[in-house]
Amino acid sequence: MTATIAIIDDEPSVRDAISMLLAAHGYATSCYESADAFLSAPFAEGCIVSDIRMPETSGIDLLKTLQANRDRRPVILLTGHGDVELAVQAIKLGAQDFIEKPFKKERLLDSIRSALAVSEKTQLQQAEIEALQERFESLSERQRDTMRLLIKGLSNKEIALQLGISPRTVEIHRTWVMSKMSAKTIVDLVRMGMALGL
Repeated sequence: MTATIAIIDDEPSVRDAISMLLAAHGYATSCYESADAFLSAPFAEGCIVSDIRMPETSGIDLLKTLQANRDRRPVILLTGHGDVELAVQAIKLGAQDFIEKPFKKERLLDSIRSALAVSEKTQLQQAEIEALQERFESLSERQRDTMRLLIKGLSNKEIALQLGISPRTVEIHRTWVMSKMSAKTIVDLVRMGMALGL
């Protein structure tokens, strides 16, 4: 899937200039005159380049909304004001970078390359978690209970006592859990449990 760089700025000349620069370097772009227009557009993987000071929804508001929606696309914020306080706030809210206008082309391109690398990594992690979730959901309820207790470090006997079943039955559930979750060791299973938030 091709990554798209969303450009959000209320000034058409800025949008056009950034879009032309990125197109010249082979990037796909989509332009928006406001954060609201961007937020109502269909989702596209990639990164976001947004002005920080815009009427209605600011770049900071955009960051907060993306965070609330668990949207992990990296955001590069542009400002013409050299506002240190805003920069600090933006970084705390998870902005990938903060660039002052006017900026050097190479500075923006470097930041975009870095943001797209982060985006790709996030996509892979998301795909891994979804695959793990699918495997976890394929377990029976008893197998899920067994997995939860296994990753807490309980022995087969302790699990048998907690679940009111025989150690032999726990052994069978444990075999199924390891097989269905594609875990080679208990350490693998613990890592999977952590990734799933168990």
